[in-house]
Amino acid sequence: MKRYSGIFVVVLLACAAGGWMFFGCVPDEKAPSQDTMQDEEDYIVIGLSQIGSESDWRNANTGSFRSEFTAENGYYLLFEDAQQKQENQLKAVRDLILQEVDYIILDPIVETGWDTVLMEAKDAGIPVILVDRQIVVEDEDLYTCWVGSDFREEGRRAGQWLADYLESQGRREEQIRIVTLQGTLDSSAQIGRTMGFQDVLSAHGNWEMLERRSGEFTQAKGQEVMRDLLQSHKEIDVLISENDNMTFGAIEAIESAGRTCGPDGDIIVISFDAVRTAIQFMQEGKINADFECNPLLGPKVSKIIEELEAGERVEKIQYIEEQYFDTSMDLEKILEERTY
Repeated sequence: MKRYSGIFVVVLLACAAGGWMFFGCVPDEKAPSQDTMQDEEDYIVIGLSQIGSESDWRNANTGSFRSEFTAENGYYLLFEDAQQKQENQLKAVRDLILQEVDYIILDPIVETGWDTVLMEAKDAGIPVILVDRQIVVEDEDLYTCWVGSDFREEGRRAGQWLADYLESQGRREEQIRIVTLQGTLDSSAQIGRTMGFQDVLSAHGNWEMLERRSGEFTQAKGQEVMRDLLQSHKEIDVLISENDNMTFGAIEAIESAGRTCGPDGDIIVISFDAVRTAIQFMQEGKINADFECNPLLGPKVSKIIEELEAGERVEKIQYIEEQYFDTSMDLEKILEERTY
């Protein structure tokens, strides 16, 4: 709100120096025309540093911010895609600081390595709101608050669902062999989901974790790693896949190997994110259960910014509401109501 004209000048200089990529920040909408420049102070300038576009979930998450932070809602959005590289994200945050945005929204690729750049933002008087993934810093005052999912609770709920499902199938005492496709190592989602499921696994002496390997949250890597796991372990009862895109790739690998999955198959599949395509896979009997990671964070972050603009204090940790789905539910109705 306070600095739109400064942003406009910096962007114009960037164009004159050789194009938008000079700073790497791309405005999500047209700058106000000369006719509307007198209203420039009505805009709150937001800098969004996003991880990338590696999954359906990520695209829905980005879409939520873009839909919320519009001129119609009183915002001007500068968007940065880090393409899964922390060095890109660190540079992006510094560019946003240089452009004197009013707020920085940061979805951190990994948990560590943020102390210095966040101190730079704090010194510049720019509040940083973390979303989705969390960070580990020496001083938690370096960021204003965090908004996202309780990843460890997601993992625990998945483990409890599996325990209940096995009991309903009369398999409570069986030896259960499990493999896990982990997400990007050291990301909050990977750490939380792995730890949460381990909390439940530790209470079941007949559950054996054969192997955990990273599929990097992508479909191609999920397929590659699952293919290797099937070759290394002839008996797999359960696949835990820490996001839907890896799950889609894993299902391709399972079917290519002549195996089956889902409620009527020989491999139980538990996934995370619960995007529309995953619910459709569930309808087809290829996924047993999916634990939602709600990507629609835009409205909640917008509300936080409104509170900060009003001088109010905000809660440091703010969880988004989530649910889970399995094949016992009315999936057709769920799909009709699903927005992502």
